[in-house]
Amino acid sequence: MTTHDPLCGALVVNKPSGPTSHDIVARVRVLSRTKVGHTGTLDPLASGVLPLLLGSATRLTRFFQVSDKEYLAEIQLGQTTDTLDGEGEVLKESPVPEISPQKADEVLSKFTGEIMQQPPMFSAVKVGGKKLYQLARQGREVERPWRQVTIHRLELLRQEREIWNLSVGCSAGTYIRTLAHDIGEALGCGAYLRKLQRTRSGCFDLSQALPFEGIENQWRDHLYPMEELLPELPRIDLDEPEAVRVRHGNGISRSGTVHDNFFRLFHQQQLLAIGQSGPADQVRPVIVLRGAQPEEGK
Repeated sequence: MTTHDPLCGALVVNKPSGPTSHDIVARVRVLSRTKVGHTGTLDPLASGVLPLLLGSATRLTRFFQVSDKEYLAEIQLGQTTDTLDGEGEVLKESPVPEISPQKADEVLSKFTGEIMQQPPMFSAVKVGGKKLYQLARQGREVERPWRQVTIHRLELLRQEREIWNLSVGCSAGTYIRTLAHDIGEALGCGAYLRKLQRTRSGCFDLSQALPFEGIENQWRDHLYPMEELLPELPRIDLDEPEAVRVRHGNGISRSGTVHDNFFRLFHQQQLLAIGQSGPADQVRPVIVLRGAQPEEGK
C-alpha cells in the first residue's frame, strides 16, 4: 500500500452567487471520489475564491483557515435587515444624509486596524451548543461573544448616495456583513451588504480560480499539488536519514530556528510534513502527510 495520493492538493473554485459552499464541496467530492473540505465558507449570496482541499491535503485545513482574505463589497445605505445582507427582511428604513468624501473617509478610518465584531445572528457560530442561525429562525436573539479581527485595508472605490463599493483586506474570521452593518450605524442611516465577492484567500486569488461551470471537465487540470501550498511557510529540505525520522513522526535537529515557527518539510521535492520548531533546535512534525511505507509482504 502506498501513502501517495495522486488526488491530493488544492482546487480553487470561483464560486457563483447562489449555491452554498457545501454544495460546491459535495459536487467536487462526487467528481473526485475522495475526501474534500473547504477552508472557510462563503455565504450563498457571496461569490469568488473558494479554495478546496482534496485527499491528504485536507489535513492542512487549519493553516488555510487563518489566512488573510480580500473582498469587493457593495453596501446599501438607508436600510437594515435581519440577516445583515440582501437576503433578509428589512427591519428599518432611514433617510440617507449627504455624506462628503471627507466624512466617508473619516467613518471608514474607524473600522481599520484591530476592531471588535459580533457574529451575525444568521451565522454558524455556536452559542450554548446551538448554531446562531438555528436560534434566529426560531425568532430568538441571544448575546453573542465579541471577537477581535483586523481590517488591513478599507477603501471606498465608488460612492453613490445609497450605494457604496468597498475594497476590503482583512484577517480570517471577519464578517463583511457585520462590517457593512456597523458602517451604516456609524453613518446614522443603517446599511446592509448587497453584494460580496472574495478576490483573494491566502495565496490564492481570482486569476487562479476555476469557474464553477468548468468543474465537471477541468477540475483535474486545475488541481494544485501539495508541494505548491502554503508558500508562506519556510521550507526545509531533508536528507534521507532525516526523511525517515520525519516519516515515522520523529523530530530532526535544525539550528537557528525560531521557537514555535512552522515549516514545510521536503524530501526529494515531495512535501512530507509540516513541522514546528521547539526547544533545543528541534523541529517536530505536527502533520505527517506522507508517512512510512509498510514493509514488503506486510
